[in-house]
Amino acid sequence: MPLSLKFSSIFLGLGALLWLGKIIVMRKLDFKATPFDAGIALLVLLSAASIWASPDRGFSFYNYYNLMGRYILIYYLVVNNIRSSTQVKRLIWSMLTSAVVVSLYGFYQYFFGANVSALEWVDGEQFPDLKMRVFSTLENPNLLAGFLVTMMAIASGLGYKSGEIKSKWIYSALVILFGGCLILTYSRGAWLSVLAIVAMYGILCNRKIFWLLLFLPVIAFFAHDALLERLMSIMNPTDTSSTLRIALWESTIAMIINKPFLGIGWGAYWMVYPDYDFFINNANTKIFHAHNMYLNIAAEIGIPGLITFLAMMYGHLRLALASIKGSAQYWSSGIMLGIVGAIFGLIVNGFTDYVLFNIQLSMLFWLLNALIVVVWQQRYQRQEQSYSFKKVI
Repeated sequence: MPLSLKFSSIFLGLGALLWLGKIIVMRKLDFKATPFDAGIALLVLLSAASIWASPDRGFSFYNYYNLMGRYILIYYLVVNNIRSSTQVKRLIWSMLTSAVVVSLYGFYQYFFGANVSALEWVDGEQFPDLKMRVFSTLENPNLLAGFLVTMMAIASGLGYKSGEIKSKWIYSALVILFGGCLILTYSRGAWLSVLAIVAMYGILCNRKIFWLLLFLPVIAFFAHDALLERLMSIMNPTDTSSTLRIALWESTIAMIINKPFLGIGWGAYWMVYPDYDFFINNANTKIFHAHNMYLNIAAEIGIPGLITFLAMMYGHLRLALASIKGSAQYWSSGIMLGIVGAIFGLIVNGFTDYVLFNIQLSMLFWLLNALIVVVWQQRYQRQEQSYSFKKVI
């Protein structure tokens, strides 16, 4: 998914055709129910209802069925076809391997790539020493950062739960590789997400993990000027990026107040924004999202849609946390811990950005939620088998 949207779409379609073929050959629709089917159905309906409020219903409808259809398909494709722990491991390792490729390309881009400051990802006046922000295959440094935070969380969860020293070294190396590339994105929101994930691991696992937070001043001490300036600017709301975000939030809140129930229409933010442009005052400027996940979702599909989305996210997180505590297998508990960290990082990052605007990262988000259900179902099946065995004895 992070390597190519085109090829990920092709393989998703191929997976759907193979699933259909299996149903036809077996003459059986073995559809697995999940605890979240009703919530997902409600989210689908509320998102569809928002199309009627869109200034361009044709565009919103196309955008809706093309994207929502893709997300629901990948969710149920995984839930219904990943049956064993071995398959889960293969899927996780394919994700980590793709992240290695993305990170290495990011380093290549930093040392040998072109200067991308002209793409307006850098505030030249605020950060004169910052000339390069890597974006690798994801075409935007903030999107790359969101992906790397997710992969760091998963590798960290697996590494922490692993009982083998060799495995811990491998996962630690992955975290360092992803973290090094993350630094080169200069994404402040992602850095804050990493700190939040470390704090979360400290609360859930071991308070000694809080010592990792001391790396921040160490990095700041040894950092070059551009990195140090970027770190210090986290507390500074006066740079161009922060000022624009605050202005976007004000405009988005106005959208929500005007259309609180159905929203402005699925994917219609860029069309509606000029009517609420209180800051840029340029009709030719296109703003595609609000740089805030919660405000953007509420604006496009309404407050009920946001509540449903958050309820679904909370439900999956709760299920994952229960699986961490109840699993005796390090791999299963490690995956759940990693995914909890990844989603928590997304929750924190959502206050200053909206990386799920990107199709590949949204597909990844739904994939991770599906994996939570798969691992939970496998654990439940093992418990049932164990109970039946004891009952027979």
